[in-house]
Amino acid sequence: MDDPFQPPRFAEKGRAYVYVLPCRDEDLLKIGFSRTPLQRFHTLHRRFYAFFDLERGLLIETERTAQARRIERRFHTTWADQRAPAPLVVRAAAAGDTEWYRGIDAQVTALARQIAHEDGLPLHEPLRPWLASQLTPPANALYDWSERMLAAAQLERACSPGAASGPVERALLDALALCEGVGLDLGPRLPSSVLQWYRFGPHRALFGH
Repeated sequence: MDDPFQPPRFAEKGRAYVYVLPCRDEDLLKIGFSRTPLQRFHTLHRRFYAFFDLERGLLIETERTAQARRIERRFHTTWADQRAPAPLVVRAAAAGDTEWYRGIDAQVTALARQIAHEDGLPLHEPLRPWLASQLTPPANALYDWSERMLAAAQLERACSPGAASGPVERALLDALALCEGVGLDLGPRLPSSVLQWYRFGPHRALFGH
């Protein structure tokens, strides 16, 4: 079986990011830092691009991990009294129990802009364009991979008629939904057969994807 679709895993030496991830449907946000934010977001929620509001999310990009840690610590100490429990849908092992806050959305954004301006750091706000830029290279290789995965997914269903999506189908769905969720146009990146399946396939009736 083909390797699963992999978002980029590279990280420039020393480079790190402080992230702010507001939940889409709740006045709750996550603050943290990571050298590989895309992978970190995946650990928080399988479909982070739908669970979090990417238009309100942001990243401060730093050249050193120590600098990112200092900025993260400033956020955490500024709003220590506004800490809130992590959402139940976020895996406990990845949640970071002291890194969730309620009622500080506007203040966090203002402080992030201030820090980025004062320290001359890149601020990626909103978050969606940065994510799209990170995913564009692997997304450009979707054409052949998705065609092979669809053939395997259809065989998977033929062997288990009436069953829910199997692992191959879920992997393909997740890859396409991720690219679409960060704003990449799937049309020119997929064979027509895969695009048709993604838009109208049997998984739609079962899961409403």
